[in-house]
Amino acid sequence: MTPAEYDAWYATPRGRWIGETEFRLLAAMTGLLPGESLLDVGCGTGWFTRRFAASNGWNVTGLDMDGASLAFARAHGRNERYLEGDARSLPFEDQSFDRVISVTALCFVDDWPQALGEMLRVARRKVVVGLLNRHSLLWLEKGRGRGTASYRGAHWHTRDEIRTALKDLPSTRPSLRSAVFLPGGSYLARAWELVLPNRLPWGGFLLLALEKLPS
Repeated sequence: MTPAEYDAWYATPRGRWIGETEFRLLAAMTGLLPGESLLDVGCGTGWFTRRFAASNGWNVTGLDMDGASLAFARAHGRNERYLEGDARSLPFEDQSFDRVISVTALCFVDDWPQALGEMLRVARRKVVVGLLNRHSLLWLEKGRGRGTASYRGAHWHTRDEIRTALKDLPSTRPSLRSAVFLPGGSYLARAWELVLPNRLPWGGFLLLALEKLPS
């Protein structure tokens, strides 16, 4: 799948609904304030990066290892900054950004706890990470070898392994939420999404928020 094809999926009815559903929860949990800086780790084509930059003109930086995706992001961006780098060794000083996010990118990083630790290192206030949920209907549909190229090779996380990884990380206040409970994007799926609370753990999009505590 080319960067253009991947980004174009968000313009389809199902892709637009999933993307906007994920973005609303991501934005709510990130809690970005006016004047703050944001780093998007594993930004890919910059779809979520652009959404944050367009929402309130925040200072937003996207980082990714893939040169083709970054070229696409730069060509379609406006006020964002895009850099090449590895999530497992972020090229920034400690506490360089107010808040740091990553949207399903860590599902494709072999040492994702290391990447999560790096995100905490460069964040001043909060880290929010979107993951693919092993305990979801989306996994039943896409995660068992029947999925599209965008899911191929992805690691689907469980809450238990997330809790295990957090034991070795700096002091934080964690919270978990989920979204996209019925991934088909039908009228029923959209209706249930408005009714089901994000505290339920079965959505395909699992969101981990880590609020840094004073050291």
